[in-house]
Amino acid sequence: VYFKCENFQKIGAFKFRGAFNCISQLSEQEKKRGIIAFSSGNHAQAVALVGKMLGIKTTIVMPNNAPQIKLAATKGYGADVVIYNTITETREAVTQKIQDEFGYSLIAPFDNLHIIAGQGTAAYELNTKIKGLNKLLVPCGGGGLLSGSAIATKGLNPKCEVIGIEPKNADDATQSFNTGKLVSQPNPDTIADGTRTASLGNITFPLIQEYVDAMKTVSEQSIMQAVAFHLLRMKIVVEPSGALGLAALLSQAVEIVHGEKIGVIISGGNVDSSTLTQIFQATS
Repeated sequence: VYFKCENFQKIGAFKFRGAFNCISQLSEQEKKRGIIAFSSGNHAQAVALVGKMLGIKTTIVMPNNAPQIKLAATKGYGADVVIYNTITETREAVTQKIQDEFGYSLIAPFDNLHIIAGQGTAAYELNTKIKGLNKLLVPCGGGGLLSGSAIATKGLNPKCEVIGIEPKNADDATQSFNTGKLVSQPNPDTIADGTRTASLGNITFPLIQEYVDAMKTVSEQSIMQAVAFHLLRMKIVVEPSGALGLAALLSQAVEIVHGEKIGVIISGGNVDSSTLTQIFQATS
């Protein structure tokens, strides 16, 4: 099993790849007006850091239940943060209102071709370093990482089976994949906050249908056990969303066949102490 450790990426997650690729291609006029994004954390941090690097005014819309470590980091990169109530508001509506008032360019978290292309470089790098992967396991929230990784993998290694992994409590993409109809599941109750996206996007859904071979789900307990395994056995810090691939292997949601090479993308490592405490209490 070969792990692609995006927890070591800038801002601690793969999201930097897509954000930099997308924002760097904006026109000078768009950069001067400023940018806006909505995210529970990793995309927020990525857009905030790129905005700081490129000198662009950045506004981030974040939920009131966003992990504190991600909220603090986003503010630390200099972004203006707007908090919304997940019970009474939607991030899209709050973002649209601000965008209409100030004319900011929206940097979508996943449903954007430049974002998807940027995220796919994670799988591109893994496939160029480890030849002949038989399976690639990729976490799935809105599908940007999964669709980009699937395109890159199939281009380099068409025989590799690409499998998206979701929490059972947030299985909208799996339902969509299996039924062929886009399913929405707003504010799902899962510890894997990076997968709380209500649904796949209008761009990512058809790409996943075309390039992904299967979708599998894992329980909350298996996710927590995978986070603990990453830390205690592998000595690396991985957030719950990033541990989905290992959770699928440990729980046998994805079968390990002797002799196969399996790639696993660890999407990020931004987890706060309260979440780790919860995980260790549940797995000890």
